Amino acid sequence: MAQGRTSATTDEDFITAGGHPTHTHDFHQLLYVPLGRISVVTPGAAHELTPSVALWIPAGTPHSARFHPDSLVVAEPFDADIHELPYAEPAVVRIDEAQRRLLLARTRGTGTAADEASAFATLTGFPSAALPAPRPTSDSARSVAGALLRRPDDQRTATEWAESLHTSSTSLRRAFRTETGLAFSEWRTRVRLNRSLDLLDRGDLVSTVAARVGFTSTNGYILAFRKHFGCTPGAWAKGRTEHADSPPGRAA
Repeated sequence: MAQGRTSATTDEDFITAGGHPTHTHDFHQLLYVPLGRISVVTPGAAHELTPSVALWIPAGTPHSARFHPDSLVVAEPFDADIHELPYAEPAVVRIDEAQRRLLLARTRGTGTAADEASAFATLTGFPSAALPAPRPTSDSARSVAGALLRRPDDQRTATEWAESLHTSSTSLRRAFRTETGLAFSEWRTRVRLNRSLDLLDRGDLVSTVAARVGFTSTNGYILAFRKHFGCTPGAWAKGRTEHADSPPGRAA
């Protein structure tokens, strides 16, 4: 486990190989798991962190954690008297490649005050959240992809799409797999989830979003969203709103 620099002394009294009991910090902390996963409990919520998402914990927030076997945990502390966190409550955030590299690099050195300010600004910014969904290149698969990008709520199966295009479902499924690296069903799910992010940012209700992007049940949408983004649609929307309404972080 990699510990944050100013948190090392405080956390040594709590951390074991399996996690740590409920405690608080007088600094803001970003918890990230580049390998494996951990479970973090904060007041009124439980968070499952994976390599694609991290958790901001504002100073003074009680929290506990359970580390799953073979997990690597990065705990980045930021002085609450210097840095203003744009979250009043614990917030799940998606980590992009640049942020991941920054977090890993910070485990190897101490850095300066300027580095701290730059890192804080980078880590409190929202990266592009869209899931990769490459476009297929063959005629039939490209036609289906274009239609689903326009109307992700289209419920036709791969077999029904193939019939409408006078091709075989096997050929269509193979085209998606070889040309995008994803099964047809997974590609369609990613397109639906990507479209849902825009609707959530617009303030639509989770149930409305689920129906508009093609999920047959709200629960199914929530489960798919949590699987791919590491949090529920409601938590995502709340975090985005708090970020938009809060002033940017400052550094001394």
